[in-house]
Amino acid sequence: MKANSDQRFPLLRPKDAATLILIDRAAKVPKVLLGRRHRSHKFMPGKFVFPGGRVERPDRLLAIASPLHPQVEEHLLRRVPRPDPAAARALALAAIRETFEETGLLIGRRQEMPPVPGGPDPFAETGIYPDLAALQFIARAVTPPRLSRRFDTRFFAADAETIAHQVDGIVSPDAELVELVWLPITDARTLDMPGITRVVLEALQSRIAAGYHPRLPVPFYRTLRGRFVREML
Repeated sequence: MKANSDQRFPLLRPKDAATLILIDRAAKVPKVLLGRRHRSHKFMPGKFVFPGGRVERPDRLLAIASPLHPQVEEHLLRRVPRPDPAAARALALAAIRETFEETGLLIGRRQEMPPVPGGPDPFAETGIYPDLAALQFIARAVTPPRLSRRFDTRFFAADAETIAHQVDGIVSPDAELVELVWLPITDARTLDMPGITRVVLEALQSRIAAGYHPRLPVPFYRTLRGRFVREML
């Protein structure tokens, strides 16, 4: 796959971001959850995407119900300048937090927690705290250079059965996501979506076929010398 040719902007450092793919494996054919972005957005308007967004500073401080699986953390710390377990934790927490904010779905467990220092806790009212152990690391992708926005995105996945809480009314015609759909992976890939989303769905399908285990290698997609490349973490 060739890199995006619209490279008119200064070289920007990618911002850390995270997204979460929810998988319903109750039936023979697994389904995934995607949301359609509002058409007024400047970034990917009207596209179907996984819920997610940028890592924020509080993501290093928020309370969690369980830590990352050791092999998931190990993969997250590969190919980074300064490996930091706290940064890996923040990425996973951002994926869960952003999914909760955009869809009202919370991956976690009920647990008593002390107040979080230094800011509001988005999970305190629910009594449900993020279950990082429920996540698998599916893929990493860096936006090509010279684009107006660049992200170093980690794609996580979790089974739908780990959804412990739901807030209704989050998705609406005026919200960031205007629609949610559960679709088989093959059908989902026919939606109007960014190319990398389709690539990650293929990686997820391969991972499920290989046994869906945290020890499996993780594809890392980026652009090198104008070419879209993949290496395994």
